Amino acid sequence: MKAISILGSTGSIGTQTLEIAEEFPNQFNVVALAAGSNLDLLVEQIDKHKPEVVSISDEELIPQLKSRLNQRLKGKPAKEFPKLVGGPDGVNTVASWDHSDLVVTGIVGCAGLLPTLAAIKAGKDLALANKETLIAAGPVVLPELKKSGSRLLPADSEHSAIFQCLQGTPWSENARLSTGVPTPGFRNIHLTASGGAFRDWSVEELKRATVKDATSHPNWSMGRKITVDSATLMNKGLEVIEAHYLFGLDYDQIEIVIHPQSIIHSMVELEDSSILAQLGWPDMKLPILYCMSWPKRFKTPWKRLNLAEVGELTFKSPDTNKYPCMELAYSAGKAGGTMPAVLNAANEEVVSQFLKENIHFLDIPKIIETICEKHKNENKKDPNLDDILLVDSWARKEVCAEIKKY
Repeated sequence: MKAISILGSTGSIGTQTLEIAEEFPNQFNVVALAAGSNLDLLVEQIDKHKPEVVSISDEELIPQLKSRLNQRLKGKPAKEFPKLVGGPDGVNTVASWDHSDLVVTGIVGCAGLLPTLAAIKAGKDLALANKETLIAAGPVVLPELKKSGSRLLPADSEHSAIFQCLQGTPWSENARLSTGVPTPGFRNIHLTASGGAFRDWSVEELKRATVKDATSHPNWSMGRKITVDSATLMNKGLEVIEAHYLFGLDYDQIEIVIHPQSIIHSMVELEDSSILAQLGWPDMKLPILYCMSWPKRFKTPWKRLNLAEVGELTFKSPDTNKYPCMELAYSAGKAGGTMPAVLNAANEEVVSQFLKENIHFLDIPKIIETICEKHKNENKKDPNLDDILLVDSWARKEVCAEIKKY
């Protein structure tokens, strides 16, 4: 059995990972959980999966969690009561837990960076659903991967698709796992995008977009922040930067195409013009399972893809006027250094303010662009971890200052 640790167990990625563990009880053993503040769900998860260690983000909630577990686990063997830890150190404990083989990183945003680094330094393989780790700190993370021998397995549907397609190409083993470069025969990759909540809206119609509109994704069931990122297409722009670090690609080798059906999850184009694609229903459990089972594949009882039922697959180029965040991400990625960290932090803070209804949807790219422009002359090309954390904090404060003007 493969021992699994989950960072963000009560979130979207975490709950789906646990569902997979329940469907394959002879393959996966959940040994460690890190959660936010959803005690009700966390107690259920602990009772069901019996992890060895559990972390909760707010240390002050540990007594309450312990009390609830005492009631829930009353009369059960003492070994079913996990070690309880809290705060940043607690998350790092889960990330580096000795008995774990694979760490699933489902914590949203830059908050997942430090525990991901803790897992890498402990030599753990990772199922990476937290794209911000590579986007903000790729120059820091990649050397740590080489040092520890840890492997990043992409849990995003798009990067998982690329990862799967590359296994049918003349691509070195190292390159598939974040530490190599493309081999001859490879041309580029195509990241598919659904177009998000506003794919059928005109630029003019976006002036009346609400939070409710932006958080209603037509295809995928995701958290609110990433659903807004999908609506702005920043999600795809961030995936471009992540692909640069995951697969060692130049930015001109990474293309975006709108694919409303979300059946083709991404494609690899080879020198001879052949294109390899990975297809499936829009369900995050499939890429998560592939990370968990890799290099094997497990037979699932899930609904099989029926192309006749799908009917048609359509594609179009993204509208840069409608989706300015996409171009902001390409520019930040090409600038390199600390600029992607600034872009990511600014986006996280701006989206948070939008979800609180403090700004309008169309303000999102304007504010991000303003913050990136302010950082241009301060961009540090070869950053260390302290540099990344410093500009992350700076960008968030700058966003708050900028929003006061609105």
